[in-house]
Amino acid sequence: LTTLDLVALGIDYTLGAGVYVLAGEVASNQAGPATVICILVAGLSCALAGLGYAEFAVRVSHSGSAYLYSYVTIGELWAFMTGWNFIVSYVAGTASVARAWTIAFDYLIGNQISQTLRESILLHAQQVLAEYPDFFAMGLVLLLTGVLTLTARESVQFTKLITLVSLLILGFVIISGFIKGDVHNWKLTEEDYIKAGLNDTSTLGPLGSGGFVPFGFEGILRGTATYFYSFIGFDNIVTRVKEVQNPQSSIPMGIVISLFICFLVYFGVSLALTLMVPYYQLQPGSPLPEAFLHIGWAPACYVVAIGALCTLFTTILNDMFYARRVISMMANDGLLFRVLARTHTSRNIPIVATVVLGIMAAVIALFFELIHLVDFVSIGTLFNHSLVAICVLIVRYQPERRNGGSKAEVQEENRPAEKKLTLQGLLFPGSYSPTVLSGQVVYVCSSLLALLVILLCLVLTQWPVLLSRNPVWITVVMQNGANETEEQEENGPTAERLTPWGLLFPGSSSPTPLSGRVVYVCSSLLVLLLTLLCLGLAQWPALLSGDPVWITVVVVPLVLITGITGVIWRQPQSSSPPHFKVLALPLIPLLSIFMNVYLMMQMTAGTWARFGVWMLIGFAIYFGFWIQHS
Repeated sequence: LTTLDLVALGIDYTLGAGVYVLAGEVASNQAGPATVICILVAGLSCALAGLGYAEFAVRVSHSGSAYLYSYVTIGELWAFMTGWNFIVSYVAGTASVARAWTIAFDYLIGNQISQTLRESILLHAQQVLAEYPDFFAMGLVLLLTGVLTLTARESVQFTKLITLVSLLILGFVIISGFIKGDVHNWKLTEEDYIKAGLNDTSTLGPLGSGGFVPFGFEGILRGTATYFYSFIGFDNIVTRVKEVQNPQSSIPMGIVISLFICFLVYFGVSLALTLMVPYYQLQPGSPLPEAFLHIGWAPACYVVAIGALCTLFTTILNDMFYARRVISMMANDGLLFRVLARTHTSRNIPIVATVVLGIMAAVIALFFELIHLVDFVSIGTLFNHSLVAICVLIVRYQPERRNGGSKAEVQEENRPAEKKLTLQGLLFPGSYSPTVLSGQVVYVCSSLLALLVILLCLVLTQWPVLLSRNPVWITVVMQNGANETEEQEENGPTAERLTPWGLLFPGSSSPTPLSGRVVYVCSSLLVLLLTLLCLGLAQWPALLSGDPVWITVVVVPLVLITGITGVIWRQPQSSSPPHFKVLALPLIPLLSIFMNVYLMMQMTAGTWARFGVWMLIGFAIYFGFWIQHS
């Protein structure tokens, strides 16, 4: 595959239900004309995540995406969580696009499907399930499942053709919007609503407040979280790394170029849509065809609808292809049932995995509403993107194993094997007696706890914070018992000790095992603090009102984040960078984590409930069965 092939694949993976269906949903109910701001923020979040994927694709020349990257960096448990989220994201993504496809098809035949199902069957649980079961979407998923059982992989040439057709149609939409658009639709007032017969009081209610930002800042945040779904798919490029002629340059360029083109398309379509039609008149299910009916270009609406059907059809196939690939990979690693990895002997097709994911997607498409599926896919993908950013932050500060090098490096490699620090090992050390590693962990944690206690006391007593003074470090005395690990350490070269001074002045220009562990622990603490900060910022109305509790919840983590970031920044980085690497460490990965977590905070309680149930099911199965067989 060439760079052009990867760009075409990335655009095809990304352009789908987001541009043909979600644009109307976000504009009409969440952000209005400010949808363009939502696209800008969501695109920036995905661009930061894309840089991390690009670096790992260069470092790890194997298919596997975030699942493989988390496995080789932070261990099996987090890899399982990543893969488990990938499965539900792809399955729910397949179901959501199938729902979007039926909406587009239903529009072409005069909404006969939806009207018939509404008259025949109502589920009466709209907060949890869809208004009516979509048997058409379920049948479409089952049909494509049968197709996948006969197909080993997607056709690159067919994908490029569909991508070209989609770009031509969307380009026509953008040009039409600038020709027939009216800037007044971005400046709507209450008088415009009254003239349209939609509002005869001073309260606009669900229509917003008019203007460019009718639903306020909260609407922009919610719309950004929803529109993030539109940019999902670029990470599938890294799964083709073994087929690329020059992955060192083609993979990063493919990700960056495809994301930039998709951003321009989304931005242009949203501009055109909100200029052609007042946002409150947009139809959430089929906004683009309805826009052409609104301006009197009836033939164009059918062209756009048919183009949407073709694009969404290939999107469903792509989601199912990659869901099958992740399931097979996890099954081969023993994190899922081995039977899911069995393939057809002649064509190497995982039949069982294909059938299982097809049944799951069909059931989900039958019962769940499109917007609920969109949020479910988004929250899982945001979680995975955050893990990739953490992995980039950790792996760049780890020491490299080389045959040559300085005397210190040779001594370090000849030293008896030390226990590696993992996130799972922080809670389950695996040793009943203290070790050098556990002592260093306690040392770092005790120092950070001392800072937390001091800051808490300052807040409770309302003392002024003296920025010119250094925090008090609490020295932790390392245990000197004559255990086996310490005897082994005494017989070998002198182990590097962790000191408060060494946190800011490591004394080495290249990464060491100790500096790698420091970054590992600090990165874990930063994730917790960033989550706490996002929880506080999500309560921005209380912050603006001057609530001291929420101000404290924001200020204290922010101070700690600044200090811990400084510690990571002072640690030595790897001296042999790959052909592509994320710049401005540790700021870029931390900004990516912050944006992802903050967008997750904008999800509804129902989305969090569904995400929590899925993760609990995964943890129960992993700790009950798969952890013993992986």
